[in-house]
Amino acid sequence: MNLNEYPDLIITWFKGNLPHFIAALLIFMIGKWLACKIGMYLERLLTKSKVDSTLVGFLRNITYYTLLVVVLIAAADQLGVNTTSLLTIVGAAGLAVGLALKDSLSNFASGVMIVIFRPFKVGDFISAGGVDGVVEEITIFNTIMKTPDNKKIIVPNSNVTGGVITNVSANPTRRVDMVFGIGYDDDIAKAKGIISKIISEDPRILKVPAPQIAVAELADSSVNIIVRPWVNSGDYWDVLFYLNEKVKTAFDREGVSIPYPQSDIHIHQEKAA
Repeated sequence: MNLNEYPDLIITWFKGNLPHFIAALLIFMIGKWLACKIGMYLERLLTKSKVDSTLVGFLRNITYYTLLVVVLIAAADQLGVNTTSLLTIVGAAGLAVGLALKDSLSNFASGVMIVIFRPFKVGDFISAGGVDGVVEEITIFNTIMKTPDNKKIIVPNSNVTGGVITNVSANPTRRVDMVFGIGYDDDIAKAKGIISKIISEDPRILKVPAPQIAVAELADSSVNIIVRPWVNSGDYWDVLFYLNEKVKTAFDREGVSIPYPQSDIHIHQEKAA
């Protein structure tokens, strides 16, 4: 074919397909505008719902580019492109990317669940993913925590949602559970009175619900008394440590014994034959 004929062929093709070309152009322009508007509307909706800003931007971009791919395929169909083959290629590429990024996608899905259902928030002390600590940041892939000894731990979101989540800070108050053992020869009423007095003098311990002091168990070597006062969540550890020391000191002063495990060894001597 003579090279001089190419311009004529192009002009002929263009004239014959002008309506399709215009339709494809209109589909692309209008579709792109709609995709942009839908993305912006989704962003406003998620922002009003107080969804994490990182997740908002990610979802907006995913929505926009997904719609844009649909628009491009629709426009290509108007130009006579075999969209079935194109869809097959896009699907295969999507599958390959999904398999390559399955761990990241799993973390992302878990991050979305955390943001939507909010089992915890920044500042909460939680136990999740085998780690105990204060939540410092929640990203779409990881949860960043600070341990009580000031270590920074980055936990994949799939590990967080894949097990039990204990949110210690979820409620404003907590119950401090303690057990004090006294000897069988000691006066139970006296021991309970000492504990009750210590609790009543501590302003951090709440009056409602009322503290519980009761005999829980007659153990092998001790009578175990449970002590269950309620405190504000922020006072939990201070009250726990304080009461342990205060009760021990008071028991020593008042002559109430705190038994510890003991073993009696009996030696039998046999006479020589």
